[in-house]
Amino acid sequence: MRHRSLLTTVATTVFLSLALAGCSAEKADTALDAAEGPLSTYMSAMSEGYDEESVLAQQNDQEEIIATCMADEGFDYVPVDSAAYSGTMTETGAEYGTEKWVAENGYGMSQSPEQIAAQTEQSEEFVDPNQDYVMSLSQSEQAAYYEVLYGVQPTEDELGEDGSYEYDWETSGCQGFAGQQVTGDQPSEDEHEALFTAMTAMYEEAQASPTLVALDAEWAACMADAGYATFTKKADAQESIMNDSNALYEENTETGPDEQTLADMREKELALAMVDYTCAEEIDYTDASLQVQFELEEQFITDHKAELDALIADYEQGN
Repeated sequence: MRHRSLLTTVATTVFLSLALAGCSAEKADTALDAAEGPLSTYMSAMSEGYDEESVLAQQNDQEEIIATCMADEGFDYVPVDSAAYSGTMTETGAEYGTEKWVAENGYGMSQSPEQIAAQTEQSEEFVDPNQDYVMSLSQSEQAAYYEVLYGVQPTEDELGEDGSYEYDWETSGCQGFAGQQVTGDQPSEDEHEALFTAMTAMYEEAQASPTLVALDAEWAACMADAGYATFTKKADAQESIMNDSNALYEENTETGPDEQTLADMREKELALAMVDYTCAEEIDYTDASLQVQFELEEQFITDHKAELDALIADYEQGN
């Protein structure tokens, strides 16, 4: 199967859902919650047990298996404490999607100098317990170490146009073996391709609904009044920032953008995101769009119940 797990596919579906609902303009106290929609609720069994504690426990189990596997191949490996590593991640601060969060983060594509400094400081607190050992190996021994740990990496010819490749845990070294031991076989995207294709089409239908078209027109008029007259639908605003950010790095491939350029980009993002948020709030964009989405999801469950049940059953079998 492609090196893209079922959970990744589900996450992509959720992203489409959130994008439809307004994403960064989502209200924390909205009457409707994307996470409690009909389809999310129906498929909730697939996310049961994936709280932070259980995920960390699984990761630690995998680390122990990796250590044994590496030892069998003649290499030292100290299991990485997943809790210690996760503790280095920067806290998100204000609740995502609130006015305060948008004012501080825009669309979440850029970071302030203070945020970058804090993240760097936290990441430096984490020390890979295997770093000194790996550095003590010769260059050829390091290559062998990583091949045992991760398997032989795919060549350019084996990569697809999108950078994906045919994943096989049996050729993915000790890491692949450990993952298989802990999580077992998971249903692949390919096995349920028709269902995910139909799901994507359903969300595309929602975006093209008369209600959403009318909402986007109202939103665009509000944005034009605020000096942003080039956008015709809500998704355009965030996409414009993403495209501009990508362009900065494409133009500065060797050194990356300088600090002033990044600061200017951040200022632009924060200003646009705040106007976007305000206009969406004025017309209750989130609740109205979620209502459209939920109605389509209800019908989707009716039309695809057998396929959804098969997906959930396959997932539960793999756990």
